[in-house]
Amino acid sequence: MTAAPVAGFLLGFAWAGLAADWRLADSLAPQWERQDIRVTGVIASLPQAFERGLRFDFDVEDAAPQVSPKSIALSWYGGYGADVQPPPEMHAGERWTLTVRLRRPHGNANPHGFDYEALLLERGIRATGAVRPGPAQRLGEMVWTPGYAVERLREHLRERFWDLLPDHRYAGVMIALALGEQNAIPREDWQLFARTGVSHLMSISGLHITMIAGLVAALVLGIWRRIPSLVLRLPARKAAAAAGMLAALAYCLLAGMGVPAQRTLVMLSVVALALWFDRLSRGARVLGIALVAVTLLDPWAVLSAGFWLSFGAVALIFFVGQGRLRPSHWLGEWGRVQWAVTVGLTPLLLALFGQVSLVSPLANAIAIPLVSFVITPLALLGILFPVALPLELGHWIVEWLMAFLHALDALPLAVWRQHAPPSWSVPFAVLGIAWILLPRGFPARWIGAFLLLPLFFVEPPRPAEGEARITVLDVGQGLAVLVETRSHAMLYDAGPQYGPEADAGGRVIVPYLFASGIGRLDAMIVTHNDLDHSGGALSVLDALPVDAVLSSLEKDNPIRDRASVHQRCLAGQRWNWDGVALEMLHPSAADYAGGGRINDLSCVLRVVTAKDSVLLTGDIEKGGEAALLARQAGGLGAAVLIAPHHGSRTSSTPAFIAAVQPATTVFTTGYLNRFGHPRPDVVARYVAAGSSVMRTDETGAVIVLVADDGIRIEQWRTTHARYWHFR
Repeated sequence: MTAAPVAGFLLGFAWAGLAADWRLADSLAPQWERQDIRVTGVIASLPQAFERGLRFDFDVEDAAPQVSPKSIALSWYGGYGADVQPPPEMHAGERWTLTVRLRRPHGNANPHGFDYEALLLERGIRATGAVRPGPAQRLGEMVWTPGYAVERLREHLRERFWDLLPDHRYAGVMIALALGEQNAIPREDWQLFARTGVSHLMSISGLHITMIAGLVAALVLGIWRRIPSLVLRLPARKAAAAAGMLAALAYCLLAGMGVPAQRTLVMLSVVALALWFDRLSRGARVLGIALVAVTLLDPWAVLSAGFWLSFGAVALIFFVGQGRLRPSHWLGEWGRVQWAVTVGLTPLLLALFGQVSLVSPLANAIAIPLVSFVITPLALLGILFPVALPLELGHWIVEWLMAFLHALDALPLAVWRQHAPPSWSVPFAVLGIAWILLPRGFPARWIGAFLLLPLFFVEPPRPAEGEARITVLDVGQGLAVLVETRSHAMLYDAGPQYGPEADAGGRVIVPYLFASGIGRLDAMIVTHNDLDHSGGALSVLDALPVDAVLSSLEKDNPIRDRASVHQRCLAGQRWNWDGVALEMLHPSAADYAGGGRINDLSCVLRVVTAKDSVLLTGDIEKGGEAALLARQAGGLGAAVLIAPHHGSRTSSTPAFIAAVQPATTVFTTGYLNRFGHPRPDVVARYVAAGSSVMRTDETGAVIVLVADDGIRIEQWRTTHARYWHFR
């Protein structure tokens, strides 16, 4: 018995390694990045429209040259302004010949950040890219395979929903519940669902699938047992079990077969087989079989939050539902399950997202029965019958539900948000939760609460008195730097804007701040009016209090309007936080009056401790460097330099490098950025001066601790390496 778990672990490890080797072998060679490649293949997913084009997965059948992975993710951009040329109409399952430019999977790498490369690995996407201008040809209407046929059906149903619900605010919710198409729901609605704890209901969840399977099984059971000839051929219970399993399979296919759907399908299949072969099975065994099956089919499922939350929720339901001596009223059972899931998932939610909805029990008490037993069946009726009535009724109920959720979200303490707990505290918290949820009458259940204390009270370490920590976040082609002292925090630039609804502030900076235990900024510096430096500032200002904003922005800039206090960056400004001096070196009043380039008005900041200093330069170019040299030639020395203007050819003059003499230079650049930053000749200049060079597209976030015993530098991709990050 003791050897079985060890053998199972070794076999699982071997299987995961073998699967990883197969998937990583299907990769794009580095020399084919930035090269135009002619590919022929099939659109493998629902095309997703965005502001300037389409996104879709593409299964490659042939490529010239033969360099492309089998599955790639493509974007087809329609251009800007007068050059807008919308992509042609495209549908799932169609075969096309396209000219594409690809790159290997790459995402931002930051502490507490989302791992986009892991997501692509799990989906089997081994390259991303864009469709290039040139001849594109549709080769036939449809490739008829089961997978493509399901995607075409899903696309057809999605378009029918949009047609039947024109100009309906929450049509995307109905589509998500019927088809699992989560992209149909706007970002602000997902934020509301997360804050009220009902996100699990707005995609096809295990509860929905079980409900549909149970409904179909009950219908078949009621009909089958009333027809003697059918009962003589096959017992009604077995027929109902088979029908329920087939209904669950059909619904999971429409849902896109995500982790919760896989888990539920396997569990229902195990139950159906147990009924078919007249064998009863315990809930824990069913859950274990589902766990093994899901990880065998998809070893990377363990990288997704949905895997842990879905299996964790079912395990909690089994835990509080079994071994109880006295069954209570169904309402009491419902309340106990709600309590168990809400409390039991708290450690996972804090570890994964850094927040827990305090209104979740009330929200779910209303939302679960409405969504599962009213709204979702109405959405499914919209699939079966091409009429608007069930969808209109479902949408009306969704409107009422959303108003209720907005009211809950407006409560003062709707969400508990805190720092990311240390990883070692999570297993202790899970053990404490299990102890608390033991059956009534078990002695000293309150002891479990003590095991939860580290989860809440062990905070991330802060710099000591006189020390400074400078975190250069990986935000792509842009800049965002967090400067921390013992009791203060300041953000220097807020990264780029990625699109109309996405920026580095919301995607990278705010999650990092909250996970680091920073709920308030003493200051934010926006160096100049350039979207790769200011694009995320409004998201930061919306998310948490900022005592003061310093910038070189014009008076009518919305960032200045949103700031509670605004000051203009001016050379000579100086303040001291916890024994660390912060000096503004540029621009001067004369620079503002000179009317030069916007980049040369960047706010330049020097962080000085008793031991060393760090120089942050924004986007200054040769003119700004010359002005600095004229005023501060002897006061620019720094051990660490954040390179001016991402290492552009118009910056980093030899005189400036000689004045700073950095031991380490950090270039903040996006992977394969279109500007070619940092320029090779600029990098060579720093290397020739004896500086160690780092670039965030290769290192991920760079964390610099200026301590009493010297400077310590951490490169996130090195200290937290994953095999799918290797290049």
